Amino acid sequence: MSDRAEAETFTGSFTQQEPLPEAAIAAALRVMQHGRLHRYNTAEGEIAETALLEEEFAAFTGAKYCLAVASGGYALGCALRALGIGPGDPVLTNAFTLAPVPGAIAALGATPVFVETTEALTIDMDDLAAKAPGAKALLLSHMRGHICDMDRLMAVCDAAGLPVVEDCAHTMGAAWKGVPSGRHGVMGCYSTQTYKHMNSGEGGLIVSDDADLMARAILLSGSYMLYPRHRAAPPPEAFEAVRYLTPNVSGRMDNLRAAILRPQLADLPRQCARWNALYRVMEAGLAGTPGLRLIERPAGEDYVASSFQFLLPDWPAGRVRALLARAAARGVELKWFGAAEPQGFTSRHESWRYAPAQQLPATDRILAGLIDLRLPLTFSEADVAFIARILREEVAAVFQSGEELAEAPAAD
Repeated sequence: MSDRAEAETFTGSFTQQEPLPEAAIAAALRVMQHGRLHRYNTAEGEIAETALLEEEFAAFTGAKYCLAVASGGYALGCALRALGIGPGDPVLTNAFTLAPVPGAIAALGATPVFVETTEALTIDMDDLAAKAPGAKALLLSHMRGHICDMDRLMAVCDAAGLPVVEDCAHTMGAAWKGVPSGRHGVMGCYSTQTYKHMNSGEGGLIVSDDADLMARAILLSGSYMLYPRHRAAPPPEAFEAVRYLTPNVSGRMDNLRAAILRPQLADLPRQCARWNALYRVMEAGLAGTPGLRLIERPAGEDYVASSFQFLLPDWPAGRVRALLARAAARGVELKWFGAAEPQGFTSRHESWRYAPAQQLPATDRILAGLIDLRLPLTFSEADVAFIARILREEVAAVFQSGEELAEAPAAD
């Protein structure tokens, strides 16, 4: 990585993850050597890697049941299907989220209804309460690892009879007042895509204490008649009422990915502590920067910070573009949620045209000044301190000079 004393630019990669641990590589080799990748293809007396992962993740979260699936996006759609969400049903979700969340709603023919965002980057409780009547569910996105007041949220939703599915793609290992993320709603959904807290390329996990919902989810995932082989699952009688009525929407996790994930799950608490150490270095390095506002973290939140966000309140778009260009010239890759067009895997509600257009002035104001960057574990604390110094210098320079950069003309 860069030498802070001499280099003017950062030379590390914001998208390079750590190698898989040796134990994960050895486990993957064992599966590849015997060839039984399909979760139901097991030898006499063998327990599938996928079934073992489900047991271990259920224990990690304190849930009764767990299902491993092909992706985080599949997990969201599967959970909504298990709830009976279908065409035309209004489903609430955060206005500040990523495309797979409203995409999971729209893929069922349901209607995404967006709830405003606060300056803490969490769902607006007053807007939630106003929109809850008539909605069929809340798909709550803990976007970029920011957890709202879950006690208040559940009180609002319980009063409206609104079931909550938690999108925990960015909060695996996090908690609200000691309760693991994903354990407040009826189902919690997680991702093991490469840029999440465990890496299997793609993958997802669903947890729940509700036997009926989990029986439907297991059948939906493509268990055929093999659901008794699921160990972190409801008893066989929970499947009887729904096994002939539930379509197969195959999305099973395979044994290869499960084998890769099990050693990572065992090491997850240590990894979470490493991410949080990087976050604290960045937070300290940017504190007090003119023109920049840090995101307040509530006392009840135990976060896992694999990324970092800050606000540039009331900055004109041209000034934000000037900062992005200056940071990029010094090797710092920033994402901006206020850009007119989707960029760098980020997008905003106007881009999700499968959902009806909605007026979200509070969210639009926040996204206009919202900056985001990854904190991969390939960075050292010294790297992060150097990145923070670059950002502090460039934010202060643009803020004081008023420099602006015009938007590039659209390509023909």
